[in-house]
Amino acid sequence: MRVTLLGTGDTTGTPTVGCRCETCEAARERGVERTRFSVHVENERAGESLLVDASPDLRYQFLRDEPPLPDAAVVTHVHFDHLDGLGNVFRVLEDLEVYAADEIDPETGQSVADTVASDYYYLDAVTVRPTTPLEPVRVCGFDVTLVPVDHPPLVCYGLAIEDPETGAKLSLSGDTSYAVPERSREVLADPDLFLADAIVPASLADYHPIGGRHETSEGVARTFGTKHMTREGALELADELNATRTRLVHAAHFYPVEEAFEEPLAVDGETYSL
Repeated sequence: MRVTLLGTGDTTGTPTVGCRCETCEAARERGVERTRFSVHVENERAGESLLVDASPDLRYQFLRDEPPLPDAAVVTHVHFDHLDGLGNVFRVLEDLEVYAADEIDPETGQSVADTVASDYYYLDAVTVRPTTPLEPVRVCGFDVTLVPVDHPPLVCYGLAIEDPETGAKLSLSGDTSYAVPERSREVLADPDLFLADAIVPASLADYHPIGGRHETSEGVARTFGTKHMTREGALELADELNATRTRLVHAAHFYPVEEAFEEPLAVDGETYSL
């Protein structure tokens, strides 16, 4: 299993357009990026590859890193920074199976699968495969399991991707607060590589209009606002999942410059062989 981190940033990415903060300036000077979130997972044995989320930066990411074009994709939720790149398959791919959860979201009245099918009805290449969370499906030779996480007000899912022949396992938290359900934690547990949502350090929780949530006994916020984990929350979840290696993704440009590029925060283009 070869994993390429195509996009490791949040909704605006780093550098952020029009921003001259120290972190964005440092990213420009260092020549590093955190474009909108997307991960490429290649099954080198089967000669197939899976795309996790369709970043709006998809075209640029594939031109930059040159991974094999995907045979299938998984969409974790319907926020634009995880979905709107799907239009890039037009005249590029002849066929792309897109796996997405079949649970109805009370907020939208549709499942993620329904939304993908309706928003991209005009793409002949896209075939939507409604998928039941917590039930593994075989995709590109991997066993892929969608797991519910906590990203209000919309439904959202993390992923466990396992190679049934080698035992290699990649887990992704998805966009989530620290309040990942116990059943989902069980599925995500013991990964060789864990990609965890860590939008900002806990020290910035006081700047959110509603502050932080899920504090430790020392008062450290594991959740920033309601939707995303802090760095500290993500690392604690990684420990609880017994992750062999953890990379922090979906990072915002609000990280102070002296912390923004420190381990284990990921940047675009990183690759891992599991």
